[in-house]
Amino acid sequence: MTEGTAEDWAIIASHAIPFNRAGGQRVLDHLRLLQDDHGGFPVDRLTHCLQTATRAYRDGRSEEYVVMALLHDIGDTLGAYNHPDIAAAILKPFVSEELHWICEKHGIFQGYYFFHHLGLDRDMREQFRGHPHFEACAEFCEKYDQTAFDPAYDTAPLAFFEPMVMRLFEFPKRSIYLPRTEAAAAA
Repeated sequence: MTEGTAEDWAIIASHAIPFNRAGGQRVLDHLRLLQDDHGGFPVDRLTHCLQTATRAYRDGRSEEYVVMALLHDIGDTLGAYNHPDIAAAILKPFVSEELHWICEKHGIFQGYYFFHHLGLDRDMREQFRGHPHFEACAEFCEKYDQTAFDPAYDTAPLAFFEPMVMRLFEFPKRSIYLPRTEAAAAA
């Protein structure tokens, strides 16, 4: 890298930009890995994600919110003990700070519904009481996440959400790799 020139980096960027803009397809491919993994639940993890997104969509949430809802558990296959962190890291360049925070903290907030059955503190989320996004995260878990394990629910298929994912992942809102003017315009 010490010998690279502006011309070299222009060549690299000419390859990186199309690759990066197709990131949505790679995300969708990874999301499909959740299929057939039930983990003891009545629906597999992919169906859970689809139900969460379907519920958010039918409730009139923004496309950005719906995609966050779809991907909130994408980290399950790689990070059994920190799946929200993985999903939040994937989404961070593409969603608002609020939606990033909801995704990142949803595991703790979701614990309100079951931690006490595992000998854990169901009120662990209270450490965030007073945070500007506390209520939004609690609402996400109450309305969309904790209800999305119903095998009889009329769930939209992944194909319904694919265009939304592709649009969201085409252009990041914030990234160290964006020129300041471009990042400010996207925000």
